[in-house]
Amino acid sequence: MELDLDAYFDRIGWTGGRAPTADTLRALNRAHVRGIPFENLEPVLVSAPSIDLADIQAKLIRSRRGGYCYEQNTLFAAVLRALGFSVTGLAARVVQGARPGAIRPRTHMTLLVEVPGEPGRYLADVGFGSEGGLLEAVPLVVGTVTVGADGRRHRLVQPERTGPLATWLLQAREVGAPESADWDGQYSFTEEPFEQTDFDVANWHVATNPRSPFSRAVHVQRTFPDRHLRLAGRELTEKFADGRERRVVRVADEELLKVLADDFGIELPEGTKLP
Repeated sequence: MELDLDAYFDRIGWTGGRAPTADTLRALNRAHVRGIPFENLEPVLVSAPSIDLADIQAKLIRSRRGGYCYEQNTLFAAVLRALGFSVTGLAARVVQGARPGAIRPRTHMTLLVEVPGEPGRYLADVGFGSEGGLLEAVPLVVGTVTVGADGRRHRLVQPERTGPLATWLLQAREVGAPESADWDGQYSFTEEPFEQTDFDVANWHVATNPRSPFSRAVHVQRTFPDRHLRLAGRELTEKFADGRERRVVRVADEELLKVLADDFGIELPEGTKLP
């Protein structure tokens, strides 16, 4: 399936250049996160979303829909490759919210990107469903603190090695938090390449396993330049870019489709019933 780059750029509101540079990578990551919402509505409706590129384009580009990591990062990887970047799919363990010592499976898809003519590599990610997720691609360098356009701060560290491959840990610090605040772990990964068939299996597991958080409750997010919206179940949370204001609203069932359309830009067929 040929990628429709023009339609993709229209979808995310991109009018910048297409040269495969580090600046383009960072800006595209930011535009994608702001342009296409995160959502897991297929899994809660008891089906696994397709991660075939043709189906992803029909859903994320040509429809008012979003997707989760396997859809979002599969699309972003295809875009980057079409522009001349080298991209490797990686599988990560989400550590955010995990109890101490817990070892979760590798259920998150992220991307390792090489920029032509540059010696360094970057971690890019447009599909992590969290307000602490990457807004812009970051250099794969230990300890370097990066600050995104909305004030999000991230760094990569390497915990003590427990296997043959070095482990990377992405950490985030809340917007507006002091320099003395703790860093929160987001996810860990190694540089072992994963193929699309690996992600097919992981996608099916995450979407259909009754114990998966994505199969049990609605999770929708949208990032704007000045605020971040999150719908978890029926709880709508709004957090502004300065980190100082927050609003929590309980969305009634009869208002849910309207909230998804008006606030998140997600349109479902009228009469759709979400658990």
